[in-house]
Parts: sequence; C-alpha cells; structure tokens
Amino acid sequence: MPETTAHVTAAEISRIAGVTRATVSNWRRRHADFPAPSGGTESSPLYDLGAVRTWLGSRGHTQDADPREELRTAVRFRAADPEGTAARMAFVLMLARCSPGETAAVAALTDDELAARASEGVAGLLDPAPGPTPASPLFTEVDAATLRALVRCVREEGGPAALAVLAERELEDGAAAGVYGTPEPLARLVAELLPTGAERVLDPACGSGTLLAAAAGRGATTLLGQDSVPVQAQRAAVGLRLAAPRAEVTVRVGDSLRADAFDGLTADAVVCNPPYGDRDWGHDELAYDPRWAYGVPGRSESELAWVQHCLAHLAPGGWAVLLLPPATASRPSGRRIRAELVRGGAVRAVLALPAGAAPPLHVGLQLWVLRSPEPGGPERKSVLFVDTAGSPAPGAGEQAPGPSRTGSSRPPVDWTGLTARTLAHWKAFTDDPDRFAAEPGTARAVPVVDLLDDLVDLTPARQVRASRADVDPAELSTRTETGRRELTEATRSLLDTADITGWTTPGGPARPWRTATASDLARGGALTLLRTVPDAKDRGVSTAAPVLTGADIARGTGPSGDPAELRAEAAPVIAAGDVLVRAIAGGTGPMARVADEQDAGALLGPQVHLLRPDPARLDSWFLAGFVGSEENVAGASTGSTVLHVTPGRLRVPLLPLDQQRRYGEAFRHVHELRARARRAARLAEETAALLTAGLTAGALLPTESASA
Repeated sequence: MPETTAHVTAAEISRIAGVTRATVSNWRRRHADFPAPSGGTESSPLYDLGAVRTWLGSRGHTQDADPREELRTAVRFRAADPEGTAARMAFVLMLARCSPGETAAVAALTDDELAARASEGVAGLLDPAPGPTPASPLFTEVDAATLRALVRCVREEGGPAALAVLAERELEDGAAAGVYGTPEPLARLVAELLPTGAERVLDPACGSGTLLAAAAGRGATTLLGQDSVPVQAQRAAVGLRLAAPRAEVTVRVGDSLRADAFDGLTADAVVCNPPYGDRDWGHDELAYDPRWAYGVPGRSESELAWVQHCLAHLAPGGWAVLLLPPATASRPSGRRIRAELVRGGAVRAVLALPAGAAPPLHVGLQLWVLRSPEPGGPERKSVLFVDTAGSPAPGAGEQAPGPSRTGSSRPPVDWTGLTARTLAHWKAFTDDPDRFAAEPGTARAVPVVDLLDDLVDLTPARQVRASRADVDPAELSTRTETGRRELTEATRSLLDTADITGWTTPGGPARPWRTATASDLARGGALTLLRTVPDAKDRGVSTAAPVLTGADIARGTGPSGDPAELRAEAAPVIAAGDVLVRAIAGGTGPMARVADEQDAGALLGPQVHLLRPDPARLDSWFLAGFVGSEENVAGASTGSTVLHVTPGRLRVPLLPLDQQRRYGEAFRHVHELRARARRAARLAEETAALLTAGLTAGALLPTESASA
C-alpha cells in the first residue's frame, strides 16, 4: 500500500526520546549530524521520522519513549486509510498469537523481510476484521517503521493498547457524536448482572467490544456485535479474539436500528451502551417496525428505540442490560412506552451510577436491567431501584477515560465497593422479590402499581428516598453521636499533624536542582522500573493476592483490584518501600505513594508504575515526593485527552542520602497530613448527612440552646 514518508515535529522528537524540547533544540545546535529539516517552515520545521530514529538509536535515546506515543507518531501523519488500518489491526492479532521468542524473531527481521512476514501472517486473519479488504501486497518496505512500532507496543503494552492507538485517527475524523466508551469496571458490573449460563450474547452498538469481552469473562461462548463506525467494528473483532480466544466472534458493520445485521436472531443476553440524544435514528422510516412492541418511540426517544431493539433480540426469559442517560427514566415524551415496559414486566431494575462513572462524565448514567416476557411465566409485581449516586465518582486512577489536564474535583470511584453493594441488592431481589428488604435512600423494590402514575418516573433517587416511617429516632441518634465523637477525634489528630515547623527558606531564590531521569538512575542501578503488562491471552492469576490500582493510590486506600485481570508472570509483587506511581495523570489525590506493610505482597495493577529504589542510594519517601509532584508528572506525560505518565522521564534531584532522608521525612509528614484531612472530611460529610436526615424527618429535635 502506498505511504508517504512520515515527518515529526521537534515536540514529537522530544516525546519519542523522552527528553525536553530544550534538549532537542540543543541537539540541533550542537550536533552537525542531527537530521536536517525535510519539510515544514523555518519556524516550525519537520524532520524525517526514519532519520530521526536512526540518529536517536545511535545515541541510545529511543528506549525512553512510551511505546504508545512511538506508535501514535508513526501513524499520525498518514492519510485516512481504512484498508491499512484493518491490515494493521490484523497484524496486532498475529503478534498477540506469537510466543515471546517468535515476536523477538519478527522484530529482528530486515525491513523488507518484516513487510513480507507481516503480509503473509495477516492474509489469513482479515476475515475477523470487518471492513474493506486491503490491496495486495498488504505491507511494503515503507511500512516497516509502523510495523516495528506495533511490535514494540504489543510486546510492552499489550494488544488492546495497540488497537486503541490504531483506531484514534479515524475516530477523531469520523466517529459519530454521542458515542462513548465503556470503562472496564463498569463493563464487568454489567456482565455480573447477567445470569450465569448466558452463552450467546449480542451487543448491537458494540464500539470497541468492552461489554462483550466482559460477558466472555463470565462464560459467554458466542459473541455477536455490530457497530456503525467501521474502525470500531474492526477493533472489536480483533480485540474480542484477544480477550476471548476460544469464543466464536462475529462482528458486523452497520447501523443496528436501520440495518440490523442479526435480524431474526435471538440471544440469551444483550448488553448495550447505545448512542445518546440521537434525533436522526430513523424515526420516520421505522415508524411501522415490528420491534416497537411497547410503542413507537418519539423522535427524541432514541434510547427507548434501543431498549425495544434489545428486547426484540432476546429469547423468552432472556436478559438485557443497557447503559442509558437519566432522562430516559423521566422524559414526558417517553412515559407511555415506560408504562408499557413496566406493565409488561420487561423492566426488572434501574440502577443509578455516580456522575463520572462513564462518559459523559458530568452525567449520572443509569443501568436498565430488562427481561423478555415468558409465556406462562411468573407475574412480575415489582421493580428494583438502586441509587449509588452518593458513592465516590471516578478520577484518573481506575480507568475512567479522559481525565482533564487540570484534574477533576471528583474523587476516584470505589468500583469494588459499588459493585459489591449493587450485586448484593440485585441478588437479594432476584432470589425473592416479594421479601426484598429495602435500604432507605439506597435500594427499594417498588410495586408495579405504584409506578403507573401520570409520570411513570423511573428515576432511582425518586423511588428510593427514605420516608419518615423508615427512620428510627433512637438508632439515628446513636449513629449521629458516634459520628460526632469520631469526627472530634479525627479533627484533633489533623490539628496535631498540621503543626508543621520542619522547614526553612533558602534566603534567596528557590534552590536549583541538578537532576537525573528515572531511566538514568535505573541504568546506574539506583532503582528498578517495573510495570504490569496486560495481556488478554492468559487471563487469571492463581492467587488470592489483591491488586493495587491507580484508584487506590488516589484514594489512599489498600489494594482493591481483581487479580483475574492480570497475567501471573507479568504482575510484579509489591514490596514495602517500593514507590508506586499512577500511570494516568489527572484527577484528584496523590500521584505517588510509598508501599507499606499493607501493600506488601499485593500485585501491581496494569495502570501503575513501580520504582524500586536501592535503599543504600535512594530514600523511598524522598523519591515518592519528587516523582509525584505536579510539575514532574506534567513533564513526563504524553497524550492529548488521556495523559499517560512515562516513568523513565520523571526527574529526581541528585542529593546525598542524608539530605534525601531529611526531605523524605518531610514528605512522609505531608502524606500523614493528607490522609488525616481526608478522613476528617469524610467523617464531617457523614455526620452532616445524618444530622440533616434526622432533623428533616423529625427524628432529631433541636434543643433550646441550638436556637439561642
């Protein structure tokens, strides 16, 4: 396939080499053999990517580059090329099926040998990737740089990371508005809501295939997907073969509402995160479609069209879980269809998520759990409502996509706790709906007859709110008094910690630092850089050890991740004294911390970097304090929307060990201050909420002194 020579800017050279822009400018001035500009303008020159790589390689600078950034640079300047993208994604599948030795052998080939080997290996893998068939030959010698970047990215970051980079360009150019990704923790929750034994699962708006991959993790053996964006369908087809190599995978391109690729097919379960707010979903041409068994959706009710489309694909008694915007539960234009869905027993539960649990991050989305009616089946007398909106919302630590450069006011989501609470309510409801024990303000099973009013409002917050009858004054008083005592103790502890006097000023300008990068220190043996490489080919760790995640670092909590998401041989074990750094910048909370005895023995999560210092040369708290600073993280991060931290680019001052320990003790004190402030703030919020609930419900009465 034809390809023009890729060009890079000075900024991109700095990211590839893992250095600053100033360093690149210095190279241009000092080294006569630095590649001359091959395009651009005098003020913004462009450089031949191949020549730059050769020059950097001769000086040992290329290994600091983030593999994703290197791949992104290799494909960034190519023209939109759906055929080429399909072939590259198939090459990712080929690499993922190779052993480490085979992959190393591929990387060692010459450019023309690599192109020939890739073309040969990909030829039989293109059927799984829907879309146009690439021309022959699939790859030529000019593709070698891109192929080598793919090899490195797959080896070091995993196949899914390479697929995401390959899809970026075409998604930016042509993806439909209102289409959002599904975070993996949320996808796992969706899959857990499905009954065991659901073997054939359909996702009619599959995107990158995250929901289907989660269903495969729960035992689904036939995965069916469709998406209107070709590159997403290609990505899903390959990604699902990586995540579920034993499953039968079929992915089609097309608009499921207008051109259903699985017309007439019934599945055991349907999962879906459909487009939101789409007024051009086919209202006019689909007005008499047989799928609208519960009513013809209005032009503004595309979500209710997706709900009925999913129900139409279910076998009798089959289950569906959809991620929907909150307006679907309350818009007046949809009340008649909602009434029919409730009256017919199709709606089994509506579960509200915290704002930020999934894009769009400013909206608290909802999970609708549906079940296809069964002839002669039991009467469905109630609907479960669960409101988790009071749970912490996600930041950068637990794979919430798209953290901003300036961070977010939302704390990270506690996916482990949220999932456990939601599933506990769901299991109790499905086991015995008639005896479900309500948790006022959080969960309630509401009789169908109570929902069929003039509004048919299925908003969980409206349905679970506590009534005056739910409040026990004596119990509430005891809880409030306990919270008040704990808050008083936490406040005193915080005041003691805030009494910080262990610093002086330099008496002039800020102290200058002579620094080295973490990569330099690693090459010198002062520390070791480790991280977990995700690989769907061999999921499941045979150990009960928990996994430390980026969210745990941000929240200051112990390891809470799931070991089933890791490869046993690719998950380093954390030791006390290790410095742990979140791999995704942004959000709130600290970026780094020192592993303590609680963390020791846990597995390193896939979005965390581990820096293991030599205690004879580096103090752990000194290292954590500097590598976790906002300025340091910003300088070591790459990306436009999601900022990935390149640990080798983090800079550390070069100080004697005794001075390091003084700084380390100061950073340890700051850590304690932050932890105690976080606890005091949490207790203050909980106590204030209890007091407000008691006063408004009449369970607590203000004393005479309170009004004086």
